[in-house]
Amino acid sequence: MPLASSLRGAKDAVLRVALLAACGAGLAGCDALDSINPFGPEKYKPEIIQRRPADKIYSEGLAKLEDHDYDEAVKRFENLDKEYAYSDWSRKAVLMTAYSNYEGQKYEDAITAAKRYLQRHPGSKDAAYAQYILAMSHYKQIPDVTRDQERSERALAALQELVQKYPTSEYAADAKAKIQITRDQLAGKEMAIGRYYLERRNFPAAINRFRDVVSRYQTTRHAEEALERLAEAYMALGIVGEAQTAAAVLGHNFPDSPWYKDAYALLQSGGVEPREEKSSWISKAFRGIVGIEQTAEAQ
Repeated sequence: MPLASSLRGAKDAVLRVALLAACGAGLAGCDALDSINPFGPEKYKPEIIQRRPADKIYSEGLAKLEDHDYDEAVKRFENLDKEYAYSDWSRKAVLMTAYSNYEGQKYEDAITAAKRYLQRHPGSKDAAYAQYILAMSHYKQIPDVTRDQERSERALAALQELVQKYPTSEYAADAKAKIQITRDQLAGKEMAIGRYYLERRNFPAAINRFRDVVSRYQTTRHAEEALERLAEAYMALGIVGEAQTAAAVLGHNFPDSPWYKDAYALLQSGGVEPREEKSSWISKAFRGIVGIEQTAEAQ
């Protein structure tokens, strides 16, 4: 018999002995073999996990909110959203996630959740509230006027969107009031930069900043000073006509303002008086505005 055939025969005999030894007279050895055999008789038995009732998870989230445990409240509502996706419970959960994050001062997370709600449910009865949470989360992060005002710009945009899309909602009145505050903040930043340039006699740069206030933020408390500062800068550059117009518009809209008195005295020291040039950008910016307070109330 060839050597190769003898070796194969010996190998087969060894395997048969090993299998018999493993099984033996009992079943334990054979069970062990079955456990490593992917084609064996054992079948996978799936474990059925019962879902917790949605109302129970929601109630737990509300309880955590009541205890001011906002992180745990967020966890409950996020779990509810995942376990009952595409249901009305999911809709409520996303909104409450936004609110819980807002109350916990995690404004970026609140913004994310509010946006998610508005993307999923733009026409729901609570969409205005989601937009309000979104706007207020930006509003709460408005910095002082010495810092970058990107947050203020975002807050203004979100508040304006709330008023435009949901003008009859219960949040519209508060949004309008905060729009005015936010606009005042943005105008204050422009004024601070304008004064900086004016003090350093960089009159063109100063004019650009004061012009922005006059053009965009006429209903803020900074409009009076901006007009007077424009009169200063234009007089310094020898652009007398624009200085006269700035003073005239200031006197027309704010006749009792101390800023008008300063502008009037400035022009008199230069041998001229306030006189409005209708073709001036200043005149066009304020055309049709009778008074700053009346304009603000009309918005």
